Amino acid sequence: MCIAGFLWQGHPLYPLLVLHNRDEYHNRPTRAVEWWGGSEEMEDVLGGRDDAAGGTWLACSRGGKVAFLTNVLELHPVPNAKTRGELPLLFLHSCKSPRGFAEELVKEAHHYNGFNLIISDISSNTMVYVSNRPKGGAVVVQDVSPGLHVLTNGKLDSPWPKAQKLEMGFKEQLFKCGEGEVRLKEMARKLMRDRVPACNNRLPGICDVEWELALSSIFVEVNTPKVKLWGFN
Repeated sequence: MCIAGFLWQGHPLYPLLVLHNRDEYHNRPTRAVEWWGGSEEMEDVLGGRDDAAGGTWLACSRGGKVAFLTNVLELHPVPNAKTRGELPLLFLHSCKSPRGFAEELVKEAHHYNGFNLIISDISSNTMVYVSNRPKGGAVVVQDVSPGLHVLTNGKLDSPWPKAQKLEMGFKEQLFKCGEGEVRLKEMARKLMRDRVPACNNRLPGICDVEWELALSSIFVEVNTPKVKLWGFN
């Protein structure tokens, strides 16, 4: 499923570096990264677009706000829940700080299936992580510390095999670049297309072993009985 590796306030040239794979059914209507149009509010948004539900998984604003999310791997999603893809947009359109938005979201978080949301305001050097799982527990609202982090389908920085693998690869690439320019496209090609699955004994044990194994690589691509290809989109 989705995975994001990001460096927050850890490089002299870049306040934030993000690598993000979105895993989704290949037949789900999707637009590539672009400036959104259609209204004055939407023209401020740069990101990919989910044309099925109208949301996004990663986007930013002209004013320096950034938001991205991953789903939480769980057995029993809530039917007819609100689309999680609207959460980044709600933050980008909000006048609130990351912390203020997160505290407001706590009241509505139960209307969504499991999510991990990162929201940041580059201009104020603030970043917050929000998650509404585990189900029935308190909503997590946590300031993100400077440094390298990986977000998969568990909690932020969960030691899942592909998270650890991406973290190690990210560190190696940063070391090669030193304090100079980071060749992000080259990093993405090298790190985010890794199709090697994890060992069975290192899987999180949340659902069926075969399904978890199929999702255990950084780059996911798997045939499903219903709509064939599912994975990186």
